[in-house]
Amino acid sequence: QVQVQESGGGSVQAGGSLTLSCTASGWFLYSSCMAWFRQAPGKEREGVAIIDRNGTPTFRESVKGRFTASQDNAKNKRFLQMNNLKPEDTAVYYCAASRRFSDYCPPESRHYHYWGQGTQVAVSS
Repeated sequence: QVQVQESGGGSVQAGGSLTLSCTASGWFLYSSCMAWFRQAPGKEREGVAIIDRNGTPTFRESVKGRFTASQDNAKNKRFLQMNNLKPEDTAVYYCAASRRFSDYCPPESRHYHYWGQGTQVAVSS
């Protein structure tokens, strides 16, 4: 049974930073595509970062230059470092892993099979 779990959310003021962590049991995050998604109240879920097996991320335009991704393969963890946070970054953030092993990692959430329960990020102005 695969379990994915995020941690690291919280409340910060605009301009602050948070680092989200994602870990999994029963699945190696570095073996396939994984992604960070977020969902704000009343809005659709959107992709924040799509990360391939090599750990190379592709970020959505609105977070480029502010968010970075990293990994600790020995601990089977992936991280999302979020800097210069803005109120519009407020959302529940999800880590998701795909059973897709190709070099191309699609951005659509339907391609991701294992999801964490989400962690809340709240940014106040």
